[in-house]
Amino acid sequence: MLDELPRLRRYARMLVRDSARADDLVQECLVRAIAALKSFQPGTNMRAWLFTILRNTLYNETKKARRSVEQTEEPVSAISGGQEEALAMRDVQRAFDHLPPIQKEVVLLVAVEGMEYEDAAAVLGVPVGTVKSRLSRARQDIRAFLESHRKAGGK
Repeated sequence: MLDELPRLRRYARMLVRDSARADDLVQECLVRAIAALKSFQPGTNMRAWLFTILRNTLYNETKKARRSVEQTEEPVSAISGGQEEALAMRDVQRAFDHLPPIQKEVVLLVAVEGMEYEDAAAVLGVPVGTVKSRLSRARQDIRAFLESHRKAGGK
């Protein structure tokens, strides 16, 4: 078994592309091989037997990891560096800046300050229906601006 260690490590590194994980995989392979040594038939290819154990160990770990991810309620996502969010917020700010003042007021009161429609209507001195329609138009205008911005390549 010891003679096969360098080959097992090379194979594991090729499979997982991470030397620390590859070493863990080889270690697990050897643990399983020692536990199953009684099932090894003398005269057969020890290297092929060990490589099969290593490969099966990796596949079992991969399946196990997939099942655990599938069982979590929330999907695992990559951690962002914040650049995409910063660009998206810049685009939303630009879209907001293009709104007419009466729509900006409604967005600020309802979306930013969290006021109820009735309270925003009282502040602005307009009916509740007017607040709702201005907010609806503001949302449409922001979406349209963002969509045209995306199509134009982010300029």
